[in-house]
Amino acid sequence: MNYYSTNNQVKGVSLKDAVVKGLADDKGLFMPDVIKQLPASFFENIENLSFQEIAYTVADAFFGEDVEADALKKIVYDTLSFDAPLVKVTENIYSLELFHGPTLAFKDVGGRFMSRLLGYFIQKEGQKGNVNVLVATSGDTGSAVANGFLGVEGIHVYVLYPKGLVSAIQECQFTTLGQNITAIEVDGTFDDCQRLVKTAFMDADLNAQLKLTSANSINVARFLPQSFYYFYAYAQLKKLGKADNAVICVPSGNFGNITAGLFGKKMGLPVKRFIAANNRNDIFLEYLKTGQYNPRPSVATLANAMDVGDPSNFARVLDLYGHEHKAICAEIGGARYTDEDITETIQACYKQTGYLLDPHGACGYQALKDMLHEGETGIFLETAHPAKFLSTVENIIGEKVAIPEKLQAFMRGTKQSVELSKEFEDFKAFLSANAE
Repeated sequence: MNYYSTNNQVKGVSLKDAVVKGLADDKGLFMPDVIKQLPASFFENIENLSFQEIAYTVADAFFGEDVEADALKKIVYDTLSFDAPLVKVTENIYSLELFHGPTLAFKDVGGRFMSRLLGYFIQKEGQKGNVNVLVATSGDTGSAVANGFLGVEGIHVYVLYPKGLVSAIQECQFTTLGQNITAIEVDGTFDDCQRLVKTAFMDADLNAQLKLTSANSINVARFLPQSFYYFYAYAQLKKLGKADNAVICVPSGNFGNITAGLFGKKMGLPVKRFIAANNRNDIFLEYLKTGQYNPRPSVATLANAMDVGDPSNFARVLDLYGHEHKAICAEIGGARYTDEDITETIQACYKQTGYLLDPHGACGYQALKDMLHEGETGIFLETAHPAKFLSTVENIIGEKVAIPEKLQAFMRGTKQSVELSKEFEDFKAFLSANAE
């Protein structure tokens, strides 16, 4: 299958080139030429299929033309070595727990899939020299990508993150690894980190010297696999007899996650509608209300992974709906929550149900409470384990939170990072001197 750019100046790009390039030469994001409809028989029987079986069917629709069946199945099954259970919170609201992977965050799926797909292409082509993966993170992306690519031959990962703006536990998940992982502390915001990555792709000198790609959700191999768990969530809801009128709420930052869900809907996933839950960085909600997209500098909040003032994947949402504001509003709602709202939601949910939310999941849960209609069943994405935001969550509920052993192992490691300014020339000089 070929891919085109959302800026419409680049077309006919292969999957391999789209994955390796990350960003199109015209600065747009890659989109598949075709979004294949899955057969009705798949949905009729979906509740009887495993997570891996469901994911392989979806992956085949995206990647089956470019990756041999056996290789693709191995990539999918290796990626999904953990579950994503649907957990009842209230009578009509369920949590899709996406924190059962190695780094306890939803991005494990996309990070692991991309690392294996890129490794497949490198091995197949017998490529010489490293592919240098650049990834900006507001927290969970860095850990998921770093751990997904750790030790993969022929790949070096550079994780850029805003100094002092990710939780201590999140930070230790990508700064303690060493080997082929380099953590870069940027004196700025997540948007600054994202700008450095995007600018690097557009710099002719760097690209002549180095093989660069991105593992942010701008990369098709990162965001498309995230569609897997939307189908699996629906399968679990159908098994419970509650799949009619399903509404899915996604805590939204860079918009890769909800975009993957929208792709699922275009493929036939029977979801009634989506809700994008925002924190104070509510650019998308403003767009829904006004039809105007006005990016602005991000604001730091308790839900730090959603602190994005110019979500990259908004371009994909526009492209998916033909830039029709009315069509977008018909299938996607929006909500906005302050730190005070998040605090109150975590407290109330824990007290009333015993279920502990992380700050991002809190936005999703509250949006369903506020926006579900009679007869609808809501699913919100619990995108990370609450322990990843330990001090925040403990201060809110006034209790100690058990830290999973997976996280404890990271916390015992030694931090290794490089400090850089937010100036591109400094980043360029570092890459030129250190990358292979």
